[in-house]
Amino acid sequence: MASLSAEERIAFQDSVKRLLADRSAEADVRRSMDLPRGFDPDLWRLLSELGVVGLLVDQAYGGVGAGPEELERVMEEAGAFLLCAPLLSSGVLAAGLIQALGDEADKARLLPSIADGSRIATVALAGRRGGWTADDVAVSAQSARDNWLLNGDARFVTHGQVADLILVVARAPDGLAVFEADAGASGLAIEALPTFDHTLRLADMSFEATPARRLASSRPAWEAIEDALDLARVALAGEQAGGARRVLELTVDYAKTRVQFGRSIGSFQAIKHMAADLLLESESAISAARAAARALAEGVPDAKAAINLAAFACADAFVQVAATGIQMHGGIAFTWAHPAHLYLRRARADTQLFGAPHVYRERYLEALGA
Repeated sequence: MASLSAEERIAFQDSVKRLLADRSAEADVRRSMDLPRGFDPDLWRLLSELGVVGLLVDQAYGGVGAGPEELERVMEEAGAFLLCAPLLSSGVLAAGLIQALGDEADKARLLPSIADGSRIATVALAGRRGGWTADDVAVSAQSARDNWLLNGDARFVTHGQVADLILVVARAPDGLAVFEADAGASGLAIEALPTFDHTLRLADMSFEATPARRLASSRPAWEAIEDALDLARVALAGEQAGGARRVLELTVDYAKTRVQFGRSIGSFQAIKHMAADLLLESESAISAARAAARALAEGVPDAKAAINLAAFACADAFVQVAATGIQMHGGIAFTWAHPAHLYLRRARADTQLFGAPHVYRERYLEALGA
């Protein structure tokens, strides 16, 4: 993947920020999360036209051809504005997986419609434990004449109920492989899941002799899947860092204007200390997310360690900042009508996507040992 220059990266991030400030304000988020599909199709179209949806897709297939650093910056803004859209599912995880598999025919066939937003894709990988690991894959594949048949279950599929294209990780006779299934395929049952974060869509999928097409791979399939997951981990870390930064901004602004006992609450020493802690958490999260994106872009030997560090550090920071931000707001933030609740719900939900923080702590220590 190519990378934009520093100036181009900042300009692109500013463009995304302006669009989301205009079309993803709190009222827009609340309206979008209550829609049946969970996102605003007009905003999705605008994100596609701007190049956000096809950010990682090679230019030969209609995308921008950018890399992890640009992705992380875009996701900071997505987190700051609580973007309701299948960007992480389609533009990051699915697009990244197709490109990582490396087959030119499959890329030419699938990527253009993902890049322009006309087709929403997702990846069905996790089993009942939600581990996002090779051992957790619970779908099997058997060859049947001109195609393959899938059997088993996939859990916690992001935006599974709105996806047109489902990339299913399954166990074939020769090992793990990736299969392409249509949302309306026979034998496929999709059940929408209730979520703590109303801006997030998750689904369970059951496959019963579901016809699918096997995607070719120029390398072991799990290696390609791990590369796609690394992109998703960097993107999620960026979202968490951006969300934490925005909560800090909202909380500091409130502390400056909220008057109690004849003084703004921001003048109280206890509030100053809490704000200082939030600043440290927020800045540390941004540093960790950007360092992971840079390491992945440059392909340095310790990239895995940086990604694992960002995966748990940004998750913890977002939860800490969101929860403390509610405390600093006082009783008003405990009401559903206040935006602080939306950020806390996003923070709590994000900690479970693609693996819990304690898993990445263990992986980080393993990477350091290696």
